[in-house]
Amino acid sequence: MFRLQRTQGKHYDDLLASQLYDQDGFYKAFLDDLKKVKSELIIESPFITTRRITSLMPVFKQLVKHGKRIVINTKPLDEHEPYYQAQSAHAIVELQELGIQVLFTRGHHRKLSIIDKQITWEGSLNILSQNDSCEVMRRIYSEKLANQMLAFLHLEKFIT
Repeated sequence: MFRLQRTQGKHYDDLLASQLYDQDGFYKAFLDDLKKVKSELIIESPFITTRRITSLMPVFKQLVKHGKRIVINTKPLDEHEPYYQAQSAHAIVELQELGIQVLFTRGHHRKLSIIDKQITWEGSLNILSQNDSCEVMRRIYSEKLANQMLAFLHLEKFIT
């Protein structure tokens, strides 16, 4: 039996109230969240493909148009296979021209998103490249857990 002590606090209840999504349900739920962004969006995705960026770019354009800050963290281009390197390079230029801040982390393999310091998506799905793999993502609504993740990743300095 799984039990949590009451002294562990509300953020454990938030984690227990989180929702799980697979590759089939993730993007619909994620896009619903993106349409409600109030101020900022962070996405960490090691891989970026033309196909996925093409599907997300209209939403990103709307967010930027309405003054929302977007930060994307990915792996450096020299860590990609040549085929994916070209796709990533093209997408990164397009993202940067839109005003999205793109960060690079060597050895990057994290897959997550933080929205408005309140919603954390984390799991195995590469948000900016997923195509036909079997994945899992967890959506957690918790300001405390979102801020914990931002601090853990040292990303709080990139957002307001």
